[in-house]
Amino acid sequence: MKLKAIVHEAEEGGFWAEVPAIPGCATQGDNFDDLLKNLHEAVEGCLSIDVDSIQKSDKDRVIEISV
Repeated sequence: MKLKAIVHEAEEGGFWAEVPAIPGCATQGDNFDDLLKNLHEAVEGCLSIDVDSIQKSDKDRVIEISV
């Protein structure tokens, strides 16, 4: 899966980025390398959910797909 992120220079120094395809997914870093590391962690966190906390019936199935 490939996602596009918009990288902004922060006024106070460093960078911040947002992922338009995932509302609310944003992060920051003091330098570009830190930003990239934090961006990967932010996307992973935004996309991970606890399927056990979702109400589902016996007829429902949980599947995993790649896009």
